[in-house]
Amino acid sequence: MAWFNYSHLHYFWTVAQEGTIARATEKLNVTQSTISEQLKTLEETLGEKLFERDGRRLKLTEVGTLVYRYADEIFTLGRELVDAVSDRPTNRPLRFSVGISDVVPKAVAHRFLSPVLKMMPEVQLLCVEDQPERLLASLAIHDLDLVISDAPSSGGSIRLFNHLLAESHVTVYAPVKLAQTLRKRFPLSLHGTRFLLPQRGSALRQKLDQWFDAHDIRPKVVAEFQDAALMTVFGQFGDGAFAAAALMQDELRRAFRLARVGDIPQMRSSFFAISRERKIKHPAVAVVISAAKEA
Repeated sequence: MAWFNYSHLHYFWTVAQEGTIARATEKLNVTQSTISEQLKTLEETLGEKLFERDGRRLKLTEVGTLVYRYADEIFTLGRELVDAVSDRPTNRPLRFSVGISDVVPKAVAHRFLSPVLKMMPEVQLLCVEDQPERLLASLAIHDLDLVISDAPSSGGSIRLFNHLLAESHVTVYAPVKLAQTLRKRFPLSLHGTRFLLPQRGSALRQKLDQWFDAHDIRPKVVAEFQDAALMTVFGQFGDGAFAAAALMQDELRRAFRLARVGDIPQMRSSFFAISRERKIKHPAVAVVISAAKEA
């Protein structure tokens, strides 16, 4: 792999900003020959011309423009690193990358993350939705700061830490008229009823399958969903009843006009924040966990 000296990159970056080697010498307090040698070495390392003459000025080539963008990012981050260590504020908001398991309801994810948007100094939130296995892999290689899931991480060869955010019993929901009918003999009324289920392998699906078997209930499964939000929309339009955390009740009633059919008290729905560290250092991660505990 080609490698370069960052001092060479700094000379290039300064020349690109100043437009001429002569101006760069004044800023860097070195000779023109020194800068020329540094630029030549960098071009040889990269195997590309970085500048072309435009009268008295030096103009970036296409490759030079690309290198300049990277250099500008590198040295901007360097200044911010010094500012952070010196406890001086920076203009750039703290970036907070969160992976959200696709089985976690959107309203629940918003409930956990909304306190972050009220932080001062400001935080820039980046949400990525995917399957839990992929999110945990991204967390392990530091592409994500936190993962929110409906099941704890088993860890495996990667040491991750689980923080319980919320837990509630599970409730069955349906459109108002269907809910009124199903309440009469619940849970036996679910036998043969059109039902929407989360994808196989999810924590809630495993619990529901076990509960149906234990009560000898065989609903008519009309659809299975990877995305909890999509399952809710199908339920809203009367395609079947479905199960979700009881803490979703107000949201489902207000936004989707869905009604409670009945509770399954012995079945718990849990949500976890999964981090790389036991002792939380990232301020936004700390806010998510502390706000959930207070709630």
